[in-house]
Amino acid sequence: MAVICDANGTAGLPVAVRSGTGAGGPRAVVEALLAAAHAGVPAVLGLVVDTNGSTYAKPGALLCVAEGARVGWISGGCLESSLEASARAQLAARQAGVVEYDTRDDADLLVGSGIGCRGVVRIALVPLTLVAGIAAPLEAWTRQARDLDVALLATGELIVRAGEVGGRWMPPWEPAAVAALDGDRHLRIARAPRLLVFGAGPESATLLPWLRQLGWYVDVAERRPRWDAAAAHADRHLQVPPGTVLADAQHDAALVMNHDFELDREALEHLAAAPIPWIGLLGPPARRDDLLRLLGPAAAAALQPRLHAPVGLDLGGRGPEAIALAITAQLHAWRHGGG
Repeated sequence: MAVICDANGTAGLPVAVRSGTGAGGPRAVVEALLAAAHAGVPAVLGLVVDTNGSTYAKPGALLCVAEGARVGWISGGCLESSLEASARAQLAARQAGVVEYDTRDDADLLVGSGIGCRGVVRIALVPLTLVAGIAAPLEAWTRQARDLDVALLATGELIVRAGEVGGRWMPPWEPAAVAALDGDRHLRIARAPRLLVFGAGPESATLLPWLRQLGWYVDVAERRPRWDAAAAHADRHLQVPPGTVLADAQHDAALVMNHDFELDREALEHLAAAPIPWIGLLGPPARRDDLLRLLGPAAAAALQPRLHAPVGLDLGGRGPEAIALAITAQLHAWRHGGG
């Protein structure tokens, strides 16, 4: 087992798999792992299996280290170069391993990692070549809105499953690594949230990239050609009516922001009968009331428990960017239980 107690590592490897600057959430990591697997790029799956005390990353956090590019974070940048060096060592050895960072000592505050957090984090590092076929459950996580269940057993067996898609592997480990695991770990990476946006307006250029960076998969339903460029910021641009979009949709939230009264009315009419639990409507209260009145009592009653209108937290400011920030903050808070 490689035990690492400070941040003295070597520089990274040549970049082959990239993600957005600072990317580190599950979506970014899983997509980087898939890109590496499909391209045949040497890469390592990192999985935080244990923590104790104050740590930046928690059990279940994922990383991808591939050809010098790292996606995912275990600290604020103090330990990452050392982690990349360890991943390179596992690739060279063609073995899985475990690394541990211990920053509890007083001396570490000034002459060690300098993190200032007193804690221990333990990470399993598994080269992708040792877990052939792991792309299948990772793909299911991205495409089928399934939780990713990961089990690392005391024997060294790794089990990864998303819904009905999964696999089991027994990679070769460094001699001391299995003993260091000291028990079974069962971890769950929650499925990525999905958002359906009706209308691609001036807020889209800021709003959609932010939400995607925060891990949301974003679909935009937009049939007006003049907004094609704005809709391109989504994962998918759907040029179909609301009824078609919602026929088999599996979205967690919806935003109605057509900047067009009739198009908003049409979207809300279909959303009233859809099981989406969170609906945001852009525009002032008077406009909201006019729309609900026109929809009628039954549709209004179906919408109101789920409807956030005007959408967005009251953060202050004006213009598309401020609106995008307010909506992003509200969706992020709701997703994480903050309202």
